[in-house]
Amino acid sequence: MPDIIQLLPDNIANQIAAGEVIQRPASAVKELMENAVDAGATQINLIVQDSGKALIQVTDNGRGMSDGDARMAFERHATSKIRQIEDLFCIRTMGFRGEALASIAAVAQVVLHTKQEGDELGTLLEIENSRITLHQPAAWNRGTSIAMKNLFFNVPARRNFLKSNPAEMRHVVEEFIRIALGFPEIFFSLTHNGQQVFHLEKGSLKQRIVQLMGNHLGAKLVAVQENTDYLRIYGFVGKPEAAKKTRGDQYLFVNNRFIRSAYLNHAVMSAFAQMIPAESFPLYVLFIDLDPSELDINVHPTKQEIKFEDEKIVYAFVQAAVKHALAQFSITPTLDFDLDPAIQQLEAVSQPPRKADTAKLASSSLYKTFTQKNQAHLIDRDFRSDLPHWRDDRPKGALPDWDPGSAEPPALGWPREGRPEEAALTQLLGKFILAPSATGFLLIDQQSAHERILYERYLAATEGKKMAAQRSFFPATIQLSPPDAALLTDLLEDLEGLGYLIESSGDSRFVIQGSPAETPDVDPRADIEFLLEQSKHSAEEGPSTNQEKLIRSLSRRHSIKSGKTLTEREMKSLVADLFACSQPNTTPWGNPTFVQWQTEMLEKMFGR
Repeated sequence: MPDIIQLLPDNIANQIAAGEVIQRPASAVKELMENAVDAGATQINLIVQDSGKALIQVTDNGRGMSDGDARMAFERHATSKIRQIEDLFCIRTMGFRGEALASIAAVAQVVLHTKQEGDELGTLLEIENSRITLHQPAAWNRGTSIAMKNLFFNVPARRNFLKSNPAEMRHVVEEFIRIALGFPEIFFSLTHNGQQVFHLEKGSLKQRIVQLMGNHLGAKLVAVQENTDYLRIYGFVGKPEAAKKTRGDQYLFVNNRFIRSAYLNHAVMSAFAQMIPAESFPLYVLFIDLDPSELDINVHPTKQEIKFEDEKIVYAFVQAAVKHALAQFSITPTLDFDLDPAIQQLEAVSQPPRKADTAKLASSSLYKTFTQKNQAHLIDRDFRSDLPHWRDDRPKGALPDWDPGSAEPPALGWPREGRPEEAALTQLLGKFILAPSATGFLLIDQQSAHERILYERYLAATEGKKMAAQRSFFPATIQLSPPDAALLTDLLEDLEGLGYLIESSGDSRFVIQGSPAETPDVDPRADIEFLLEQSKHSAEEGPSTNQEKLIRSLSRRHSIKSGKTLTEREMKSLVADLFACSQPNTTPWGNPTFVQWQTEMLEKMFGR
C-alpha cells in the first residue's frame, strides 16, 4: 500500500489554525490593537466598515517594522517576544504567540504599511490566502497600518455564520473598550462606516471610564487602591446606586490584560453583598498587577482566561480591597458612636452572665445562626412546609399523556364553556392551583401557566398584527453602555412589534416613548434592561432569533409570580386561558405547567 499521510499545504493549515484565533471581526480587532500597544504607540486609530466584515484597519504611531520583520511577521509562530521556554513565565506584552497575523492573512486580504523611525522608505505588503502578492518599498510615516479586507472571503461557510451587522459591531465595540480601558495613557479612536464613534484623548483611568461609559458616572466612582508585597490592586468601583440589572460594566485586568474570571467576579459581588438589589450587577474596572511568574496566560487562544498560582489569595485580596474602598468612602453602614455611660452601669452590661442564662441562650435558634457554620440563613422547621417538592417527588406517570395536536384538554369536571360555580379552585402555598377533574385533580403551577399564556399571546402578535402601544406623557430616558446601545439598536424593530416605542437620541441614550398597552403598570426601563440581559447571556440556551428570545423573556418577566394570592375569579380565568393555548402542558422553556393526579393513583397511595 502506498503512503497516505502527508503534510497539509500552508494555506490550509493556516485556515484551520485561524479558526481558534479569528472567530469573528472582533477577534481581529483585539489582535491588531494589542500589536499596536506592544509597538509602543501613543495613538491608535481603528477604522471598520460593515461591522468589520468589509474592512478592519488599525493605524498606529509605534516603532514600526523593518522590511525583513514585516515579511516574517506573517509566518506562523513568528514572534519577537519569546526566545526560550522561560520567557513564557515573564510575559508582560499583550501578544506573544506569533499566531495573530498568520491567522488573519489566512482568512482575509491584508495590506500592510510600516516604517521605522530613521528609515527613508517604509514597506508595503499585500497578502491574500497566506500568499504574498506584493512586496515593495513605499512612502509612509513612522508606525504601522494593517488593513484586513473581506473577512472569510475564502471560507464562505464561516462568513455565513457571522451575525447581523449590529450584533457584530457590538462585539467590536466591546473589544475596543477593553483595550482602551487598559491603556488610558494612549489616544484611541474608532470610526465605523465613516462616522467617528469614539475619540478618546489620553488621560487618567477615571477620565477614560467617564469617556467610555458616560459623564453621569463621574460622581459615582469609588477609588480602589491596595498595595501588598504579593500584588497591587487599583481601579474604581461604582457606588451601589450605579448598579444595573444588566451585566457589561464589569472589567477585570491582570497586568493590563483583560480577563474573564467568574471566580474573581464572585469576590467583587460578595463585597457588595446586601448593598445592591438581588440580580443587580455593580460597575467595576479593576486592575491586578503581580509577578508574571505567579500566573499562566497561555491557557487559551484568546488569552482571556488565565490561571493563578494561588487563586485563593488573589480572591481574598480582591474582596478585601473592594470592601475597604466602600467602607473608606462611607458607602457601607458603620456603627460609630459613643456609648452612653449610664448604659454601661446597667446590670445586663456590667455583670457576668449567669449559667442558666448562658444555657438558655446557647439553645436558641438565634444564637445558632451566629455561631454555627452554614446557619446564617437557617429557617426553623416550624416555618417550613413538609410538602415535598412536587416535581421531584411526584409518582411515576403523574404527567398526563398530552397530545399537543389534540383539541381536548384533560377533563376538568366542567365543560369548556359555562363552567358551574360549584367547581371551586384552591390556591396552595401561594404557588399552585388545585383544580378538580373528572378523573382526579390537576395541580397547576400558576407562574408556569401564565408564562405559556403570555408566550402564545406575544407569539401571535409577532406573526400578525403588532401589539398595541401606549404612549407615555413623560417618556423615560435610558443611558446604556456602548455595547448595550449597539445591542438595543439591533432589537428596536422586534421591540416595536411587541409594543415598545423606542428612539435613539445619540450618545448611547434612548427615549422610551411608549410601552405595551396590556402591561400599563410595568417599568419600561426595567423591561429593557431585563431584555438586554437575557439577549446577551442566554444565546447558547435559547433560540437563535432575537424575536423568539424577546417573547420568551417577556413571558417570564410579566408572568404571575409565585407567592401572589389569586382570587377565585383570577384562578378560573388563568385555567381557562391555559387550556385555550395550543400547547398548554409546558412552558416556553419546556417545563411542565401542571401535573395530573388520577383517583386510582391516590387510592393506591392510601392502600385502598
